[in-house]
Amino acid sequence: MKLSIVVPVFNEQDNLRPLHARLARVASACADDHEIIFIDDGSTDGSRTVMEALTREDAHVRHIAFSRNFGHEMATTAGLDHADGDAVVIIDADLQDPPEVIAELVARWNSGVEVVYARRRRREGESVFKKATSFLFYRVIRALSEVDMPADTGDFRLMDRRVVDALRRCRENPRFVRGLVSWIGFRQEAVYYDRAERLSGETKYNLPKLLRLSWEAICAFSLVPLRVAGWLGAVVMLLSFALTLHVAYHKLFLGLPIQGYALLACGLFFLGGIQLLVLGVLSQYVGHIFKHTQNRPLYIVESAEGWSRIGDATRPLAERAQHSSDAGMATPVTSA
Repeated sequence: MKLSIVVPVFNEQDNLRPLHARLARVASACADDHEIIFIDDGSTDGSRTVMEALTREDAHVRHIAFSRNFGHEMATTAGLDHADGDAVVIIDADLQDPPEVIAELVARWNSGVEVVYARRRRREGESVFKKATSFLFYRVIRALSEVDMPADTGDFRLMDRRVVDALRRCRENPRFVRGLVSWIGFRQEAVYYDRAERLSGETKYNLPKLLRLSWEAICAFSLVPLRVAGWLGAVVMLLSFALTLHVAYHKLFLGLPIQGYALLACGLFFLGGIQLLVLGVLSQYVGHIFKHTQNRPLYIVESAEGWSRIGDATRPLAERAQHSSDAGMATPVTSA
């Protein structure tokens, strides 16, 4: 059994060596063979230097460097594109997700579960605001989306080879990997764990990024915003019609002098706000269509190191580069 471990990295230089040591120890204990794939998502600190050093020191380490920052979801996608293990684990580089949980994920996979996702019981070292926004994020996504995404679950999970191959066929942009995994299906179960405090550095998901991710995830897996826009239009139309009947009745039958300038102004501003809101919702979906029709690659690989030293491990890179024109993948510029 070969285990692939995918690690998206953005400015995590102080966490990489402790993470590698723990990942190597766990992977050696629970798999016959393993690979650790670091994806440098355009880091501006010394992360790339550390990854290059780890690639030279450990024959099981591979390293992919993007030409710029393409985002966490694209980095995860690149790792899945190049992983060739029988099972693939996704884990962040901040060590909040304990690598030792991987042994439990593998054990559950050995029992026949095809997707084993790690679900958080507690979140150490995070503010009340961070916990509250994360709590709302998962509940809102789950309530509005058309797929059953488990709550309190990040990208930390193990996926069977069949699931990874199915996931590679989904080349949509914008991407929400954990939503795609839920959409694909197969047998999925949870393993509960306690999330640790970040070892070093700061979280890359601040409030604006979290809100953007939430909005894109909702629009990618739900038509509810469009339906809400339609409902708002219907409600405004009914209110306007009722108000028109009310004013006409008082003016024609009761003879009341109704000027109505203030009411008219308020109505116009209210209607204008509704129109702008509906246009904003529509623009999000039109933007998704526009990005899809551009047919640009999801990411650009500047360099990829580590595959040529282990058997025919360069084969996945070559095959996927050949397939890039159909799948939307970028061809690596260099491969050491």
